[in-house]
Amino acid sequence: MRSITVVDRPLCCSSGVCGPQPDPTLARFAEDLAWLEGQGVAVERINPSADPEAFLAQTAVMRVFEAQGNACLPAVLVDGRVVSSGHYPERDQLARYAELGDARDGLVTPAVRELVAIGAAIAANCEPCFRFHYAEALKLGITRTDMKQVVTIAQTVKDSPAQAILDLADRYLNAHPVADSEDQPAGCCGTAAAETAHSDAAASAAAPGCCC
Repeated sequence: MRSITVVDRPLCCSSGVCGPQPDPTLARFAEDLAWLEGQGVAVERINPSADPEAFLAQTAVMRVFEAQGNACLPAVLVDGRVVSSGHYPERDQLARYAELGDARDGLVTPAVRELVAIGAAIAANCEPCFRFHYAEALKLGITRTDMKQVVTIAQTVKDSPAQAILDLADRYLNAHPVADSEDQPAGCCGTAAAETAHSDAAASAAAPGCCC
């Protein structure tokens, strides 16, 4: 797998979140580089202001810099060769540089798997699951904002059946009671068939396994 080196413009901070006006492009690019590292790609980032010696050691960049000056920065190198200059490439382009293919190929990426697992942990009320997958998500560069969105979606899905049964009870018991002869179910959880199903479920629950 190829290595990626990014030579930034002279910056006080490459995160994009410092200063009075955060730079959303830098913040997005930082997340994209974290995603690359999560895919096993070796990533190096050089800030000319903070590490001028490392900047001067990039001979391929220096050749372009002599002709164009700061306009060539940021520059992206793949295995020492300049492949992009003057702008921060999108994640899809970075993925192609690293020979990962199009970042949009295959929807279930490692990041998506961890977000799904976080949602499942919320739905299952599983604290150890949430802690584990939260830590794994951070390693992949997933933002807390994305995780918050997943938690909100999972909680909405989780709450919907609870609200539905409350609405049903309200329909039966309050404003418009349902007649005893109406809407009778075929059975209940107290029937013999349901008791058998409960026994089978209990036996299955006793089998060894893992919630994740």
